[in-house]
Amino acid sequence: MNIQWYPGHMTKTRRMMQANIGLVDVVIELLDARIPYSSKNPDMDELAQAKPRLVLLNKADLADPNVTRQWEAYYLARGIKVMAISATEKKIAGRLAEKVRGMMVDKIAKEKKRGRLTVNIRAMVVGIPNVGKSTLINQLAGAAGRGGAPTSTGDKPGVTRGKQWIKVAKDFDLLDTPGVLWPKFEDKEVGERLAFTGAINDVILDAITLSEAFIGWIMEEKPEALISRYKLEQLMEAEQELLPRDILEAIGVARGFKIKGGEVDLERAAITLLDEYRGGRLGRITLERP
Repeated sequence: MNIQWYPGHMTKTRRMMQANIGLVDVVIELLDARIPYSSKNPDMDELAQAKPRLVLLNKADLADPNVTRQWEAYYLARGIKVMAISATEKKIAGRLAEKVRGMMVDKIAKEKKRGRLTVNIRAMVVGIPNVGKSTLINQLAGAAGRGGAPTSTGDKPGVTRGKQWIKVAKDFDLLDTPGVLWPKFEDKEVGERLAFTGAINDVILDAITLSEAFIGWIMEEKPEALISRYKLEQLMEAEQELLPRDILEAIGVARGFKIKGGEVDLERAAITLLDEYRGGRLGRITLERP
């Protein structure tokens, strides 16, 4: 399936980011640890080329830890600072602030030599929709605990629509920006993986077709995840070639999803499968390696 999704407000967001890049010292780029390649907006390389960059592999708690370590090594080998995180972890504010200060050590030393007691660091947070930016910002700001309203979060991509400055520490400010994709996915598998993880609005997608594509991938790479989750052992023992539709029907049967006439509710089975992958209930599964 060939997936494309680029709402009009994303063009406005890209212009806003270009206009504000000069205000910051560091660009913090959030990627989905399950799809670090597909969740990386190629436009960011041009946008942030003059700034130090920190890559955060978010949702690492949902990704294969061995593959995440490979991705960390990949970025470090290219001279890019990287951290594997979960946006909900309690100590993320201290870890992130320490990392960014370490990246700015020369600037801090220079400014303190001039007599400044506190050197303020500003960072821009960028990432695609539904990669966890709002969750991270809320965690950093202590939700409303620092005097500001919490950032809107939701399962649907594209909740955050405007820029906002967040005070993380007395010397550390973050500019949050809406999630933004790029105008065209040249590789159809990139679009599929973005859809698998929920970065593309489900409203524009056919859940059954998408789930069948996901089943095709996972049965090649990690079939035991589906077999154990949906008790498909007996189906797998049958001496016949199974299509993704057969497996989707079996998932619907296993969950008791029926519609009028006794047929399997394929759409409900498809939505359930995708939701359970996104929520980590199939296990820690990464869809791509460096």
